[in-house]
Formats: sequence, structure tokens, C-alpha cells
Amino acid sequence: MDIDLIFDYTKELIGSGILLIVYISLRLITTKLVRRYAKSSHTLEHRTNLVIKYIHLFINILVLIALVLIWGVQTKDIFIALSSITTVVGVAMFAQWSILSNITSGIILFFSFPFKIGDIIKIHDKDFPFEAEIEDIGAFHVYLKTDDGEKVIYPNNLLLQKGISILKNHFDDKEFID
Repeated sequence: MDIDLIFDYTKELIGSGILLIVYISLRLITTKLVRRYAKSSHTLEHRTNLVIKYIHLFINILVLIALVLIWGVQTKDIFIALSSITTVVGVAMFAQWSILSNITSGIILFFSFPFKIGDIIKIHDKDFPFEAEIEDIGAFHVYLKTDDGEKVIYPNNLLLQKGISILKNHFDDKEFID
């Protein structure tokens, strides 16, 4: 390998090395923070892993953009590529907007909603109100079980849009030992 080539790209190589260190640190820190939050809020492991996966995807995209900027790809080339990708992704997302909405809702449910798996809730839907126990909260849906034994799969985004009453908290029957 030509030594002059290394000297020509010293700035880019150092920037890439620093970015790699920041990337690894960000992934480790965010993973640790999400796991600590999940443990304190008694969230299930597979839900925690799902949220970590989404955060890592976001970090990967940011690092990719930073690498493009560090290595000085021409802005006109970036805009052409981004506009083409955005057009294709935009059409696909418009067709599948509910998927993105449900994933975002799943992350919001993970961090901020007052009900957990095992709670019995009442969904105040004008057309179809019902009571059920939360069995699982996935990336796209919440899995509910009614008193009749009926399994209801309810989209996450609708759970955020409807009024919900917590009839019985899962902590009422159990003692939690840390």
C-alpha cells in the first residue's frame, strides 16, 4: 500500500476512528440505560431487546451519515441518492404508514404508559368497548385476553388513541422482590 495514500487521508482516517469509538460507546451506553430503565419498570426482556434494536438502528443511520460527511462525498451526489431513496421509501411508507405508526407507538408504550403486562384494562372504544388482560406488548400489537378466553390482538397505535382504564394492576396480586 502506498504510504502517500495514507498521508492523503489522515484526517478522514482519524475522524473515522473517533467516530468508531463514539459509535461503540453510544451503543453500549444506550443499551445499558434502556436495560436499567426496563429493570426498574419491570419490563419483559423481549420488549427491552426490541427497543434496543430500534435505537441501535437509529444510531447506525446517524453513523452512516457521519461517515459520508467525514469522507467528503459530494453533496450533489448525496442529494441525488437521497432524493431517489426518499422517493422509493416515501411511497412504500405511505402504503405502509400504519406499520411505522405501530412501531413508534410500541416504543412509546415501552417508556411511558402506566399499564404493564398482567394488568386488566378497559378500552373505551365507541364501537367495540371491552375489558381484557394484557398478555404481551409487541412491536406492532398488544395481545389481550378477555374473560371469555377470547384472544384480541390490538394495534399499538389504537391503544394510544383510545381512552383506557386500568381495572386491576398486576402489582395488586404479586409482591415484587428485587
